[in-house]
Amino acid sequence: MIEVINRQRSRKISAKQWCKFGERALGAIDSSKQTATIVFVSDAAIRKLNRQFRGKDQATDVLSFPHEAEAFEAENQSHLGEVVISVQRAVAQAKENGLTFSNEVEQLILHGLLHLCGYDHETDDGEMNRLELKLRKKLEI
Repeated sequence: MIEVINRQRSRKISAKQWCKFGERALGAIDSSKQTATIVFVSDAAIRKLNRQFRGKDQATDVLSFPHEAEAFEAENQSHLGEVVISVQRAVAQAKENGLTFSNEVEQLILHGLLHLCGYDHETDDGEMNRLELKLRKKLEI
């Protein structure tokens, strides 16, 4: 199951569309029994998160936050975490790459979900990138 939260006002977001795609992507990754949250935010909000959690004072397109239970919480192994997407960055990148906004967001959701599933393109010698390209074809992105 995918939950969509819209925390920006620059563009209308279809929660139903992104829930449906997120569930398809989880199925393609073989994590369909797990849940995740997709949060759409502004550049200012993602910049703040990027600075706070990665030490980078700039807006980015997507951030992933794997779920970690607090000491007082029961461990929820089915919830992967949150994928946070900057709508403004997605609009700009879609234009730069000759894609539709929807295609760009699909790529960002897939990328974020792969990170939540434990893949890391900075350390895995290209494994995540190869899988992401394979899944893009499968999902027709």
